[in-house]
Parts: sequence; structure tokens; C-alpha cells
Amino acid sequence: SVTFARYAVSVGLQYEIDAREIPQNFTTGFVPQGSFFPTQYPSELYGTEVFEVNEPLRRIAMSFAKTATLNDSTAAIAYRANYASNSAYEAGSRSPSVVACDTATTDVFYSGTLLSEAFENTTALFTNGSGVYCSSEQEDTATLEALLRAAANSILDFSRVIIMRTGSDFDRPYPGQAVTSNLFYAKQGYPVSVQNVYLAGVKVVQGIVGGWNSTFERGINATNYVGDIFGTLGGQPDFGPGRSTT
Repeated sequence: SVTFARYAVSVGLQYEIDAREIPQNFTTGFVPQGSFFPTQYPSELYGTEVFEVNEPLRRIAMSFAKTATLNDSTAAIAYRANYASNSAYEAGSRSPSVVACDTATTDVFYSGTLLSEAFENTTALFTNGSGVYCSSEQEDTATLEALLRAAANSILDFSRVIIMRTGSDFDRPYPGQAVTSNLFYAKQGYPVSVQNVYLAGVKVVQGIVGGWNSTFERGINATNYVGDIFGTLGGQPDFGPGRSTT
């Protein structure tokens, strides 16, 4: 599927205790920086914990992407079907589509239900309940920090940023599958994901170019906060310490 994120979250920017040594009342070995429990908001911030992009622009980009005919394959269809037996994972068995949901950044390419659930919870925690985890990667918050620094120096407009990804594999095994099989051998979706990031992406580019003079040259006004957790570009973040939980 093709995903468009409002939030990119650095889920790996935490303390870590080996899961085999965690206290009995911990659900994971990951604990936010400056905190003492996995569900506490971090009290020590680097500034790259969360980035938020232009929500109205995201909706427009998705409307363009939805005009694409997405690809699929018999191998991907057969593999996805393994997730249909569990209601919690049933969505993973569906055909490729365009989805609004958020992305988690970590340097570790991870696999397994426990880590995936932990980072899903981190995504929600760091965004004060607004973020909906559905994809993971290793670069988005770093890219966004570079773009934000350029915007802070009036080199670019951060409200024009779109976070678009396609899913190529699953973060956790299907019921009965070994976690190592999911990590090392489940690559059936990769060729399709490469095709679909182009098929949907070109529709976004065509939509922007086609509407440049009438709409996109002046930009799409953001109705939400746009920027990092520090408010570097101005405005008040709707996430972070002291913000109300959504």
C-alpha cells in the first residue's frame, strides 16, 4: 500500500534495556529519554522526536494518488493471505491501497510482535495520542531535520513537505510464523512496493504540476501545526510535554 504520514516519529530515540532483563511491570525495554517507565513522556528532548507536516496538503496528495491503478502480484497476494486469520492483522491481507497513517524512524531494522507493539505505542505516546503507526523506516526524521534547518534559514518552505512511502514487508510475523522467517525471507511485497511508489507518486507530481498556476505556486495553507517538537519554525506544537492527550 501507499502511505501518507502527518507525523514522523523517532521511536528509537530512547533508553533501552534488554527485554530479558526488564522489570515485571514493564511492557518493553524501551523507555523515553529522561523518563523511568515506558509510558512516560520523554523529559529530555533532542528536537527530532516528532515532526508534523501539512495536513491539507497530505489530503490533496492522497486524492491524486488514489487515481492511480496500483500493482499487485500473485506472490504478494498469497503471502498477505496468511494475515487474514487474525482479526487484528486482517487489514494486512487486503489489496494495495492509499492510506493515511504515520511513520516510525529507527536505525534498527526490526522484526517481531513485541518490538512492533512497543514502537506503535511510542508513536502514539510521542504525538499525544494523535499518531497512528503503520510504517517504519530508517531515515525520515533525519531527512525532515535537514529540511527543517533549511526552512529555518529561509531556503525552503517546510509546509510543502509530503511524507509518502509504500510498504514492502511486515513488521511482525503472521500467526504461527517464526520471527526469523518474517525478517529474513518475507520479501514478496518488495517488487510491488517499488512499482507502486512510482505509480502513485507520478500522479501526485502530475497533480501538482497541473495545478501549479492555480493552486500550488502560492502553496497550500496548513490548518495544523507544522514543524518539530521545539516549535523552531514558529507556532505551538500540538504534541510534546504539557500538551493535552488527544
